[in-house]
Amino acid sequence: MMSTAIIIMIIIVICIYSIKSYLKKLSHGCCGGESDEPVKRIQPKDSHIKNYSFCETMTIEGMTCQNCQRRIENAFNECDGFYMKVNLKKHSAKLYTKEKVKHEDIKSKVAALGYRVSHIESEFDL
Repeated sequence: MMSTAIIIMIIIVICIYSIKSYLKKLSHGCCGGESDEPVKRIQPKDSHIKNYSFCETMTIEGMTCQNCQRRIENAFNECDGFYMKVNLKKHSAKLYTKEKVKHEDIKSKVAALGYRVSHIESEFDL
């Protein structure tokens, strides 16, 4: 009898947490941002694609809104020598770099933001 009560209490706590999380997403967008304002776009220092020697094309899982797109772009665009363009509808991105970058480094940077690179391939003919 006591174990049943404990299990019911745990289920109630989980339900309350889930409902609060869902309501937060409804009121603040899918990313659960604390403000109603969208994430501001950071422009790369050099926005001329022809100035970049390398291009990595990737598929990114977990993006659901424009704020997700901007978070990923901003993470790379704020670094010198990088220019990221994300296509939210296709869940894809192109990362232009001035120097060769390891795929694992790109995947780690995207993972640190809460997303996952499921496929990545290099393009060299820019």
